[in-house]
Amino acid sequence: MPPRQRTGAQDRGPAGAPVVVTAADLPAVAVVPGDVATSALLGEPDVDALAVPVAPPVEDGDGVEPRTGTAEAAARYGIVLGELADRLRADGSAGSAHTIHLPRAAGDQALPWDGLPPRLVLVGVGQGTPRDLRRAGAALAKATTGLRRVVTTVGAGVGDDGARAFVEGYLLGAYRHPTAATGTPAPGPADALVLLGEHPLPDAARHAAAATWSARALAVTPSSTKTPAWLADQAVAAATAAGLDVDVLGPAELAEHGFGGILAVGGGSASPPRLVVVRYAPPARAGQRHVVVAGKGITFDSGGLAIKPRESMVAMKTDMTGAAVALATVLGAAALGVRHRVTALLPLAENAFGGSSYRPGDVLTVHGGTTVEVLNTDAEGRLVLADALAYAAGELDPDVLVDVATLTGAATLGLGQQHGALFTPDDELAARLVAAGDAAGEPLWRMPLVAEYGSSLDSQVADVKHVADPGTSAGAITAALFLQRFAGGRRWAHLDIAGPARSPKAVHEIPEGATGFGARALLRWLAEL
Repeated sequence: MPPRQRTGAQDRGPAGAPVVVTAADLPAVAVVPGDVATSALLGEPDVDALAVPVAPPVEDGDGVEPRTGTAEAAARYGIVLGELADRLRADGSAGSAHTIHLPRAAGDQALPWDGLPPRLVLVGVGQGTPRDLRRAGAALAKATTGLRRVVTTVGAGVGDDGARAFVEGYLLGAYRHPTAATGTPAPGPADALVLLGEHPLPDAARHAAAATWSARALAVTPSSTKTPAWLADQAVAAATAAGLDVDVLGPAELAEHGFGGILAVGGGSASPPRLVVVRYAPPARAGQRHVVVAGKGITFDSGGLAIKPRESMVAMKTDMTGAAVALATVLGAAALGVRHRVTALLPLAENAFGGSSYRPGDVLTVHGGTTVEVLNTDAEGRLVLADALAYAAGELDPDVLVDVATLTGAATLGLGQQHGALFTPDDELAARLVAAGDAAGEPLWRMPLVAEYGSSLDSQVADVKHVADPGTSAGAITAALFLQRFAGGRRWAHLDIAGPARSPKAVHEIPEGATGFGARALLRWLAEL
């Protein structure tokens, strides 16, 4: 096993505020028993809004349908909410929100809503599915920016899964990308959300949202800051604060122990590569498993000598999203108290170009001794993952091995930006990951591992080529087949998140740019494993 060494002072990354967040950094969410009709909470002066749910009409021409607390709010405020909903053209669709600003009385005249929150928010919950409620939460977050406390009954009476989805959506919608000035993501909505009624405590939702916040914030950090050393320092700081064991291997240790893929990809950069290992090890118990999550960590991808067009480079600061998701997953597992051991592997490198760049035609030796013929230096992610997977399979003894990466444009062409591509030969593992993704709002689509395509990776000068022969289609499949060679026969799954890791525009709980896709799905899967 490679030596356990932290990053030394001589090769640390640039200083900066921590980007990784915890549940404590998110907007407060409280649960208060009671109902709209009688709760004294609505009379407290720092409550700026009451949000109530509405659903689409049962038949055309009908008004929106009230849900828990809506009729009681109309009675307590002394107004006809249905008429106001019609004027606002509220239709109850999931992810819609309409704010009613109530006027103050002139002089000494009393109004029915005196002493109550001066805003009513009608939040569309659609059919009330977890997906709809997640969108409702995000809509409420955006509608209450800058307020103090917001009281809501949207999550009441929808069951544990529905309430969790609503709170997750609210916290995900609260996220704002960090700026260069602050360096840390900042919440945008109200200071606190109060769930009125009978609710489970939203701890799981908070930790899942924090994992996504962390992955997003790391992914959008500019590559001028986000060198491999800087990202390793972020991982060390976050893991240490969480009480986890963390090791960082620098260039000398990587060379000594044969991590030829990471070294080759990072060889053209002035910022040397790293391999970060973060371990969460709860007390041993019956049925405990060891899960290793390896994430592609290319802090910027120029394409190397196979340089990308300018337009294709614009989003490449996010090419380390897989590593961010892996780190967020192990931190989230610890915060949630997942009963299984979880190890995150972050192979970090910048794929630059220069006199020391690796070349097409080179033959590399990755960890464990497999030789790899390089055909395209812009297919670098699978090389760093080959090192990480081979190390995990050979030295960490995992029960399950998962890699996650913004790996191929082919996955994006096949599935667009809504679904991640899932590859595994294991039917049970596939079913559980798909179910977890659906529950978390991060859908995965299982793709085939076509064994016959494996011959396109045959090499005359090495054990394997890292990309298929020119003219071969199914690029996402052949990339997965390449990675499968390094899983050592372990239970293994590959998540290609090249599409959903980035969004061209903000929609519902998803921001424009880095989305953090994958962290919540993996945490759901781990919790139910």
